[in-house]
Amino acid sequence: MVIGVSVGFTRELEIVGVGYRAIPQSPTKIEVQVGFSHPVFVEAPDGVTFDVPAATRITVIGIDKQVVGQVAADIRKIRKPEPYKGKGIRYADERVLRKAGKSAK
Repeated sequence: MVIGVSVGFTRELEIVGVGYRAIPQSPTKIEVQVGFSHPVFVEAPDGVTFDVPAATRITVIGIDKQVVGQVAADIRKIRKPEPYKGKGIRYADERVLRKAGKSAK
């Protein structure tokens, strides 16, 4: 049985940060606001759709595992999680390595 056709593949992303959010425009287009002076619009290629169950969660759904992973990676690339506060777009199952800040004298 072919999993992609019968069930489909998904990749979940979460957005962390004050004022960071995703706004669905259509099933194949989302608007991402992640601290830039302008919103970033992401359009899905053929066979891929977006689901935004909450303002800070994006689910990429499709039948081709490689394309779903690539679209999720492209969305994450907009604002990668930074190591000091952890703000940015990350995979739902990703652990962000946090660094210690400068120590006071």
